[in-house]
Amino acid sequence: MNESIISVEKICLIAGKIMLISGAETHRVEDTMNRIARAYGITNPQSYATPTGINFSIDLATTTNFLRITSRSTDLHKIAEVNHVSRQIVEGTISKQEAYSKLQHIEKNKLTFSPTIQIIAAMLVSGGFTMMFGGSWQDFIPALFAGGIGYAGMLAFEKLVEIRFLAEFFGGFVIGLSSFLFLWLGLGETIDSVIIGAVMPLVPGLHITNAIRDLMAGHLVSGVSKGMEALLTSFAIGAGVAIMYAFL
Repeated sequence: MNESIISVEKICLIAGKIMLISGAETHRVEDTMNRIARAYGITNPQSYATPTGINFSIDLATTTNFLRITSRSTDLHKIAEVNHVSRQIVEGTISKQEAYSKLQHIEKNKLTFSPTIQIIAAMLVSGGFTMMFGGSWQDFIPALFAGGIGYAGMLAFEKLVEIRFLAEFFGGFVIGLSSFLFLWLGLGETIDSVIIGAVMPLVPGLHITNAIRDLMAGHLVSGVSKGMEALLTSFAIGAGVAIMYAFL
């Protein structure tokens, strides 16, 4: 692509989009876009990010560019890669074309960890948290498998119905049902310890952290919206576990 065609707005927007989709805080997204713009000689860049969209212009009274964000995930590796590209831009070691090509490559990359690796990690996390919360070694194995089954169920359901809250509700239900079945088969001692450990991979820790950091940075809209998202996610997980008991 000809470098003259690549505008500062395109580079800033694609960088902000990747970071926001990958789970970055909104104030960090805005700061990165502003730093990139200033590196290209823009003295008064205007950026505004929310969890569902990005607004950016190169001055107060110029055309505003808007980018809609429809889905979000968690990939801290992509955030680190965008930060690396932005530092190269600020240092002046890469051209506009190189920067835009690198950002496009980062955007097209799949998640750093495959679903299989995520499920294995969820299993280990579930077993570890069960022990940390006072569970016995007899509870470790049931929590390990219940957490893995629940996380796999959430990922599978999310592919069928692209509504995150319903997927987390289903994951909580599967965890509750799996935990009950394991204890019914004589595996494990305390169902509370098994369930508490198994649901930890579903807990929206990143959303809670980002909500607090955005609120502290003065981004009230993003902070409140992410806090509500974390609250609804927690409610969906708890409701999924609780509704299983209603049918037993």
